[in-house]
Amino acid sequence: MSSKDPSSQAANWPTWSTWSTWPTWLPLRAGLKSSTPYGAPQMSDVIALNTNENPHSLPDEVRDAMMDALANVASGLNRYPDRDALALRSALAKYINDRSETFFTADNIWAANGSNEILQTLFLAFGGSARTAIGFTPSYSVHPMIANITGTSWIVGSRDSEFAIDAAGAAAGIREVKPSLVFLTTPNNPSGTPTSISDIETIARAAGDVRALLVVDEAYAEFSDEESAVTLIKRYPQIVVSRTMSKAFAFAGVRVGYLVAHPSVVDAMLVTRLPYHLSALTQAAAQVAIAHADVMQAGLDEIKSERERVRAALTLAGLKPLPSAANFILFTGFDIPSHELWQRILDQGVLIRDIGLEGYLRVTIGTAAENDEFLAAIHARES
Repeated sequence: MSSKDPSSQAANWPTWSTWSTWPTWLPLRAGLKSSTPYGAPQMSDVIALNTNENPHSLPDEVRDAMMDALANVASGLNRYPDRDALALRSALAKYINDRSETFFTADNIWAANGSNEILQTLFLAFGGSARTAIGFTPSYSVHPMIANITGTSWIVGSRDSEFAIDAAGAAAGIREVKPSLVFLTTPNNPSGTPTSISDIETIARAAGDVRALLVVDEAYAEFSDEESAVTLIKRYPQIVVSRTMSKAFAFAGVRVGYLVAHPSVVDAMLVTRLPYHLSALTQAAAQVAIAHADVMQAGLDEIKSERERVRAALTLAGLKPLPSAANFILFTGFDIPSHELWQRILDQGVLIRDIGLEGYLRVTIGTAAENDEFLAAIHARES
């Protein structure tokens, strides 16, 4: 191969992971110089139980309907998509209304490429320089990451030893700090801990008192029996609920997230969104998935049943799994460093998540067969 071949030379370029410091010629913002990309290990030839994906493939009838819809859209791909995704937003409003007995319209919904883009768009609209956000950790690590990217000061609120939030204490902290954004994840990631609707209401009142938005991240809501915070939006317009189709819809590869909020919040999304950010293919596929929501979510009960089976088995194995209202379990009770147990389980062909919280590991609930492999690896951990 010629030394001038671009593909040959590209292989010799250093990457972010090989630099101990950024090059002096790169005008990177100072606040990003210590940052690393978000991500979890991606490996082949292992049982991947580390990213909270739904283990079930799309049902045949949904896949066939989706292919038909995509074929219809394909003839118009020379044109830009509906930049406001009105049909998709209307479908999402109906989905929420059917499950929460609410009366939202497309004006209350905004959709994007995964809930992470929803979060970033919120930060762009309501965060930034001289603004502050607060979250209750340990929780979803993308919240402070996007705060840093957008130049928003991040304040760490706390959870107790069981990863629950003291709502009264959180409310007092919000009134003291006076942030513009408050983040609450329920069920919480990585612990699976739900926050009750009454506690959310307590925190919402405090957010309203200081003119802050309370962003309730409900990525795992469909795995929980708790009432959704969408039922509070009519009384508390400062509440924004962020949702995703990645988990309950088994739709992680398509990337669709959405928020439910007062129309004024949606109007702000129109200001900070990128033009034509949601492709016509994505919109069409998502509408088919929502139209088949009951079929798409037929496996939720199985996942919840498997969650409780795995939790009981971990207890019998001498470990301490936390109660979870999500599709994963955080567990502790082992007497070696987290990364060592993580490696021993990986050596058995099962990839779980080391979340960086010493003394804890997190496992996604997979199929019954995948869960059996994980439990076998747990039992083999001493060998």
